[in-house]
Amino acid sequence: MKYQIPNWLIILAGCGQIFTALIYPYIRHQVFDWYNDVKQLKPLNQEIAKTYGRYIQGLNFCFGLIAILIPTDLKNGSHLAIALTTLIGMYWIGKVATQIAYYPMYQIPQKRIFKIGSYFMNTLFVSFAIIYSWLFILNLQTILN
Repeated sequence: MKYQIPNWLIILAGCGQIFTALIYPYIRHQVFDWYNDVKQLKPLNQEIAKTYGRYIQGLNFCFGLIAILIPTDLKNGSHLAIALTTLIGMYWIGKVATQIAYYPMYQIPQKRIFKIGSYFMNTLFVSFAIIYSWLFILNLQTILN
């Protein structure tokens, strides 16, 4: 029996990824006071930190657009589908691993909205990792069969 991931689930993951891209500036500013911390760096390091922040936002946004615009292509078993689902899946697995390994060492503000938000965002990250890993496995099975 061959399992399929419904397009609506891939599209929903895409919407979630775009949401993470759009909410990141708020989280950086309101939760982590990131901009004040970055101001303490040397000017070049400030720009590097800001650039990496934009890379993360851009990747999340683009991964979301890919999922929304071409969900069927992400599960068609082609070599490109395998490459993309591997890339996106590993990205989110890395994000989840980083959250588990490093973030518990730091204290986020204890406001209720931030605590709820952290559970929500972590649920999104784990969901993305599962969905894209599942897509990768299904695509790989298509090629191997």
